[in-house]
Amino acid sequence: MRSVPHSSARRGRVCDIGGMLRGPRRGKKILDSMATRGYCSHSVQKAGGRRVFPMRKINTRDFHVATRGTSREINRRIVLNLIREHQPISRADLARRMSVTRGVAGVLVQELIERGLIYEGATGEAARGRKPTFLHIRSHDRLVLAADVRFSKTYLMLCDISGRQVALEVSDTVFDASRFVKDVAVRVRRMLKTQGAESSCEGFGLVVPGMVDHRTGKILNAPALGWRDVDVRDRLAAATGLPVQVENAGRACALAQLWLEHGGGHGEHDFVYINVSDGVGVGVVLNGELVRGRDHIAGEFGHMPLSLDGPRCMCGMTGCWEAYISNLATLSRYFGWNLSKLSPKALHEAGRDSFNVLDLVARARGGDAKANAAVQATARFLGLGLATVVNTLNPDCIYLAGEITTAWDLIEETVRVALAERVLTVSAGLTPMRVSPPQVQPRLRGAAALIAAPTFAAPRVA
Repeated sequence: MRSVPHSSARRGRVCDIGGMLRGPRRGKKILDSMATRGYCSHSVQKAGGRRVFPMRKINTRDFHVATRGTSREINRRIVLNLIREHQPISRADLARRMSVTRGVAGVLVQELIERGLIYEGATGEAARGRKPTFLHIRSHDRLVLAADVRFSKTYLMLCDISGRQVALEVSDTVFDASRFVKDVAVRVRRMLKTQGAESSCEGFGLVVPGMVDHRTGKILNAPALGWRDVDVRDRLAAATGLPVQVENAGRACALAQLWLEHGGGHGEHDFVYINVSDGVGVGVVLNGELVRGRDHIAGEFGHMPLSLDGPRCMCGMTGCWEAYISNLATLSRYFGWNLSKLSPKALHEAGRDSFNVLDLVARARGGDAKANAAVQATARFLGLGLATVVNTLNPDCIYLAGEITTAWDLIEETVRVALAERVLTVSAGLTPMRVSPPQVQPRLRGAAALIAAPTFAAPRVA
């Protein structure tokens, strides 16, 4: 969108209404264009040199009616996200990125400052004219709690809304749901008190290795924990006095990539995030939105069968992808365990063994042929499963995380060869894959994003 000429504004033909410049005819186009581009720009593609907007049917049973303030709120969110991705940034740079006048950008910035969402930082240098004042997201005094519940350990982190870690605590996972709530509540209160953060914590995000109804917070089925139809959200909220959100671990990783990584995932709005750890968590993002599905099981690729006669998975079925590539599966190859014959108690103890996949990778690097064989076998099964993901969703990119990915330099070729064997086109076999560094802690950052992301999300219209 082009900026409105200042000369027109001086003649009174264009007035500033709601922070948006508009006139008798052209103004409506500007307002509508900004609102539409702001809400849908992530889906815009170019075809034959033209801009193409996707068609989405309006759900007449579930909709939000636009009001006079809708376009203004959309543009505030655009500014907030531009600051988040490009901070420190000046008002002039914001105006250029939005293709609006500095006056329009300035009004939106001032409203965000008054709401306490952003703040003015240092002043920069300028060759001429007024020196720019740089803008930042206010995050240093806005804290959230994040918990990552795994089969082996539970991780509790205090961080700011940008995901920057303040404190971290690790403990053995408690499998009885009532005891779990009491144990976590004690740890939460202690961490907040120790860090002096009782008054600045905005909420508590919890991620688990299982299916979750995000609307109610009920854990529908978490086989690794032995939880089915368990409600921990309301009990945790009552015990901690904090708003609590619960989500599946794989989806949380996708949320972290979408909202907390610089640039929102290299600009992709169709991607899959796969975390290989005690289990396999998968998060699917299409058109910039996390996919959950009608029954909250969308993206459960970890339980698609590679073979009906394969090893038993912790979900109770046989041949699941998870049973071939999880940490336990990789270790079982090295030690000669038969996962189908191990009891749940034995699986639990194996998961807590001091020797882990990182140690196995170290042995593979050191020339241990047996360790390398175990790692390469997991890599092949990883690639075969990825082919199903690519054939089904055809994403712009696949993000990979987990202990096995620390051996990416050893296994990438094996993964790509297996992928190429099963995809339907040559180009599909070239789907970009990016590995998240271990220090990123995507599950914990995803738990934090459950609380932080709504501040930046696009308002729902129609």
